[in-house]
Amino acid sequence: MAPDFFPRMQAALAALALALAGLPAAAGPAHGIAMYGTPALPPDFVSLPYANPDAPKGGRVVTGNVGGFDSLNPFILRGTPPWQLASLTHESLMGRSWDEPFTLYGLLAESVETDAARSWVEFTLREEARFSDGSPVTVEDVIWSYETLGTRGHPRYRDFWDKVARIDATGPRSVRLTFTESDRELALLAGLRPILQKAQWDGRDIAEGGLDDVPLGTGPYTVTDYEPNRFVTLTRNPDYWGRALPLTRGTHNFDEIRIEYFGDDTVLKEAFKGGLLSYVREFNAEAWATQYDFPAVARGEITLSEIPHATPSGMTGFVMNTRRPPLDDWRVREALITAFNFEHINDTLTGGRQPRITSYFSGSDLAMRPGPAEGRVRDLLLPFADTLPPGALDGYALPKGDGTARNRAGLRRARALLAEAGWRVEGGRLVNAVGRPLALTVLLQQDGLIAQAGAMMDIYARALERLGIALTIETVDRAQYGERVAQFDFDLTMMRRSLSLSPGNEQRFYWGSDHADTPGSRNLMGMRSDAAEAMIDAMLAAPDRESFIAATRALDRVLTAGRYVIPIHRYAVGRIAHKAELAYPVDNLPIYGDGIHFLPTVWWDKRRE
Repeated sequence: MAPDFFPRMQAALAALALALAGLPAAAGPAHGIAMYGTPALPPDFVSLPYANPDAPKGGRVVTGNVGGFDSLNPFILRGTPPWQLASLTHESLMGRSWDEPFTLYGLLAESVETDAARSWVEFTLREEARFSDGSPVTVEDVIWSYETLGTRGHPRYRDFWDKVARIDATGPRSVRLTFTESDRELALLAGLRPILQKAQWDGRDIAEGGLDDVPLGTGPYTVTDYEPNRFVTLTRNPDYWGRALPLTRGTHNFDEIRIEYFGDDTVLKEAFKGGLLSYVREFNAEAWATQYDFPAVARGEITLSEIPHATPSGMTGFVMNTRRPPLDDWRVREALITAFNFEHINDTLTGGRQPRITSYFSGSDLAMRPGPAEGRVRDLLLPFADTLPPGALDGYALPKGDGTARNRAGLRRARALLAEAGWRVEGGRLVNAVGRPLALTVLLQQDGLIAQAGAMMDIYARALERLGIALTIETVDRAQYGERVAQFDFDLTMMRRSLSLSPGNEQRFYWGSDHADTPGSRNLMGMRSDAAEAMIDAMLAAPDRESFIAATRALDRVLTAGRYVIPIHRYAVGRIAHKAELAYPVDNLPIYGDGIHFLPTVWWDKRRE
């Protein structure tokens, strides 16, 4: 762990505390914009604090994905692209610093301007900004990108576009967006929309593009070779327009990034041990402690790095589809959570090394506090008292197992909840009033996010069997999985939602009722909660730090007491096994820890030094 990480983290959070006092935005064009207050980096900053401005260029890294791909367009709903693509091949008007809660600095835009109320935002393009084919980025490209992605792009872009009253060219290199509502975050979200080239799609529908229709970007890498479901090769553009910008200095250092595809995680890990891959991320603490002692590690050819972070836990677990009965009954969901017996599963599969997620924002100051809601949190929730899930006001904590395989006390509590919901045991099966048995299917991607998900479900299925519930585990390839999840065709499935130190409008896409039935929405549980939406509104309108934290803690209560997800492990630290020649700024880690903004973005090949 870097020796100055936590002091720097504390300094950043202290800066957030001061910024959240609701200071008005400075008048006139600026080099950056923060959610609250002013950016931490001055206009003449040299590089991001977690990047090495002197990092050498060159070399090649090979990473691995599980599953396959049938698209190279990450901006539409159709198809499954490599998840890394959007970050490496395309850019937005502003770029994020991952060492601040939510601050943007100029990328394609040289400046940003907004009013104190943030009812509008205006960007001025850099004259030198270019697409990878050398053509200039124009205001027309920007306006077309916003309009097209907002109407024909992936659903994640549409919420923002619905809040844009108008978008206008205000000069040969400037564009202004005016918003329909009061929401401080919209000015920042505007800076993060990807910019595509209008001419490439002249007369064609971007939403219907095929595998060969690779969107032209302005980013440092371009797709130079691929074979469906086998590999994608990204090559650093030697003429990349932005290589001298402070925001990009010391980043994108490898000449080539190759993404290899594997049928399952086990084969991927074996490929790494055999030297075919440059790095892997390990999400299982038990595997990290016991399976990374192979010869290449002993010889010093492989380095094991742990990357701390200061972000909320987010939510990782098995989400329940409340669109389907009986999962629309909170008592059934609570029974399923109670029967999960996390303590035994965690001990069996991770040696008890990984702590459990206790709420959506656990591990941070934004997390709900134990016991009854108090003060501002209670005031925010009281108007919704009649519709809140049980425990939201009075206090809710996840049920705990007794640590044994049988978990008799937990199963007794689960049986009582199921009986209260109208289920009874008949002939060894749990049935409802009309004799229909309770049978559920958990949909898993083949060796997806967590390799041991199937093992968890095997243990869980045996516990549910003792309750008279049949659980079928259905494992499908990535393409099938993506399509079925987009159509909400599951009872339970794996869900991972990373949450930041500055949650905002994305929360509506995660939990908002407007997205409950929209194909491709990230509201996988199908929740509809006026209380949750009111808490999100309160977060976005918060005039000070105390109000912002109170609204987030209230939202955390609504989500957690809603019993939508069976939470599993919290990833308290990032674990990366990598070839020893790969280096990173070990003494200057971002407060957000690991992610694509970290590896491969700020790493380099030290043999080039």
